[in-house]
Amino acid sequence: MSTFIIVASNIIDAEKLSQYSQQAALTVAKYEGKFIAKGPIDSLHGTPGYQGKAIIEFADQQSAENWYHSDEYQALVPLRNEAIDSQFHLLNGL
Repeated sequence: MSTFIIVASNIIDAEKLSQYSQQAALTVAKYEGKFIAKGPIDSLHGTPGYQGKAIIEFADQQSAENWYHSDEYQALVPLRNEAIDSQFHLLNGL
């Protein structure tokens, strides 16, 4: 069953976001994850707290957690926090 990591974000520093995104994508690929959607949102109902979303698909929950907690990704967290204000959510598929 696929598991998804959904990232909600607001940009703090576009240049740092570019650096973070390039490096983070490499770590996602290493754990066989793939981005299935990424970009600004159009809210259909309610007031969104974040203007951007990304959805990353992994084969299962363990793979998603292994990626997020990996040394390679955790090394990028300080850069991420300088680049974006964000929330990460784990969602299991049906």
